[in-house]
Amino acid sequence: MNDELPDSLSGFIDETTGSQEKTLLLINRTEPQPLVNLLDRAFENQSIQIQERHIPEGDSDVVCLIENGQVSAVSSFADLSETFLLVNADRYRTSTGRSATGSFPDVLTGLDDIEFTVRGFPESNKEKLLLVVISRFIEDRALACGNGEFHSTFQRLSRLDDEYGTRKMYEWLGDSNVETHVYGIRDDPGVVDDLDVIVHAGTTHEYRRSWVVLFTPETDTGDASGSDIAAADACNPVALVAIETGPNVWRSMWTYDRDRVERIKAYVNDRF
Repeated sequence: MNDELPDSLSGFIDETTGSQEKTLLLINRTEPQPLVNLLDRAFENQSIQIQERHIPEGDSDVVCLIENGQVSAVSSFADLSETFLLVNADRYRTSTGRSATGSFPDVLTGLDDIEFTVRGFPESNKEKLLLVVISRFIEDRALACGNGEFHSTFQRLSRLDDEYGTRKMYEWLGDSNVETHVYGIRDDPGVVDDLDVIVHAGTTHEYRRSWVVLFTPETDTGDASGSDIAAADACNPVALVAIETGPNVWRSMWTYDRDRVERIKAYVNDRF
């Protein structure tokens, strides 16, 4: 285990340099071409390839995540569309964001340990949404596990009151047995008064420009060695790290690696 902490949060993103590309493979697609175009545009600037294949007698509208020549996750095209392609960030502002199946697509959550540089609206309708989905996935994982530590940076603490879905999620987290920490500039002192969370306020550059969401359970009970780690038991660690490098432009990655998640938590505890 490498216990050394980088000089900045961006150092954790640097650690993903050289990671192998991943592929989203559409099997026996019957959904319309415009949905494929949306998927292409969402990942056109990333190290993710979009491919299609017809397999006789295979299921229709299946999406496979391919890593190192192997299938590491499978989702339905309908699930991917419902949670990502056919929605915008408003869904996650006004609701908790789960799909009708009560889950998040494994082919999205499985895009870990890859660097993404994403743009928000109006430059892109989908790129930044990916980070919103992963943030909500991590929040949901913490709730599902029901113990451990959860940390989330908000740039401005008033953002906790800007969106119904976000507010509701942090009310649930605060009422749970998960030790919940929130970080941000205290621009509205009263916004967190009725939330049972631990508040950290500051004004440093990383308070203003970081987007960190991480969860560590009290005891790891999932199969972290499995190839389906993104879809494993909720009690597995996960962390998202993103840094704003320009107006609404974010350099980011997320990881399930236990050692890396613990180092990110140590960094947040030490520097925030």
